Amino acid sequence: MSDKEFDFDLFVIGTGPGGEGAAMQARKGGLRVGVAERYRQIGGGCTHWGTIPSKALRYTITNTMNVLKNPVFRELGIHASPTMEQLRRGTEAIIRKQVTMRQSFYDRNEVPIFFGQARFVDEHTVSIDDAETIRSKSFVIATGTRPYHPPDVDFSHPRIFDSDTVLQLEEKPSSITIYGAGVIGTEYASMYRNIGIKVNLINTRSHLLEFLDDEIVDALAYHLRDQGVIIRHNEEMDRIEGHSDGVVLHLKSGKALKTDAFLWANGRSGNTEDLGLENIGLAVNSRGQLEVDEQFQTAKAHIYAVGDVIGFPSLASAAYTQGRAAGMHVLGRCDGNLRINDIPTGIYTSPEISSVGKTERELTAACIPYEVGQSQFKSLARAQIMGTTVGMLKILFHRETLEVLGVHCFGANASEIIHIGQAVMSGHGQTLEYFIETTFNYPTMAEAYRVAALNGYNRLF
Repeated sequence: MSDKEFDFDLFVIGTGPGGEGAAMQARKGGLRVGVAERYRQIGGGCTHWGTIPSKALRYTITNTMNVLKNPVFRELGIHASPTMEQLRRGTEAIIRKQVTMRQSFYDRNEVPIFFGQARFVDEHTVSIDDAETIRSKSFVIATGTRPYHPPDVDFSHPRIFDSDTVLQLEEKPSSITIYGAGVIGTEYASMYRNIGIKVNLINTRSHLLEFLDDEIVDALAYHLRDQGVIIRHNEEMDRIEGHSDGVVLHLKSGKALKTDAFLWANGRSGNTEDLGLENIGLAVNSRGQLEVDEQFQTAKAHIYAVGDVIGFPSLASAAYTQGRAAGMHVLGRCDGNLRINDIPTGIYTSPEISSVGKTERELTAACIPYEVGQSQFKSLARAQIMGTTVGMLKILFHRETLEVLGVHCFGANASEIIHIGQAVMSGHGQTLEYFIETTFNYPTMAEAYRVAALNGYNRLF
């Protein structure tokens, strides 16, 4: 087929981080690009229901409680208990700014946005709300995910929430049960405990966040319990009863937990059920996710999928990078597009967790001779000044070559600090010695790298 038979070279379905990354990369490469968005505004779940609003709320809660706990304010007799509406007040303004900024990207690059549900008619054609028809040479599916809803849970009940609807919680409950101890569950457990809500965190597995380094997981579990969060491992829901005065979670172990509110945070489903995939012979897995290869191509080579709709790691940062990589592949750049396997995790508990590279468990299983360097935040002057002494930085490095194999951080500013380690791991010949030989500003949190590197280096002799 000739290019004249197509309206676009690339058509992107979804305007979250993955869709935006693909659209902008392809457009900068000179392709004709269009996008579809079924919501009334661009930005996807990241902007409207997930990353941005939840992190904005977390930031407000953390800052507010730090102020209220300050001894100076206590001496002045200032005591306050902010409402959920007050804590959430700035979130909508931030969302508006994000939408305006991202809209400008599409406008400036002359990428048209088609609002409505895109459905495949055939392998090169989609319809928008079963009305307007668009033909494209290639497609990127970046439709994201939504909270999984088991059929026997009544999400219409005013006290039962999922991770999208809980952001609209009107009144602060005195207690909440969170079912699911993944990233979303642990973040909300930490957030709500910080404002004095009693929290039950129900984990269907034996450990929290099993993909993280064991020591970091242990530190998180200890800190959550120290804050007063009740963690219950290896539990499974039997049924949920919503009442006028609370919600009762019945577990298969025989336990029954009653709290003012209930948050379901156990699993997400890909937004693929209304894409017309049956018309093009593409199937999804049990979670509604699409399978892709290393270049993010589906079983149909000209149709790509990126972001949460393909599963792990389900991070906004990863989605954007995956989208750019898919856009590059459409442009003909087939290999080594971006560092798609060097993506750090960022978990916004209080304190934060962030990591990049291998864990001790992985290195041990691979029989790689590694050593550990640690820095406890309680020993850092900057942490003492800020009153954020809970946490640690951990560097894993090869005993013989001193190559940095992994960096794991738990504590204030972890998601920012991690990028220093990520840069050193980027493959430009730097080793552990970089941290030893480099002068860090003092006092800073980044100084933890020098302390940890020296700690590890001293273990070699």
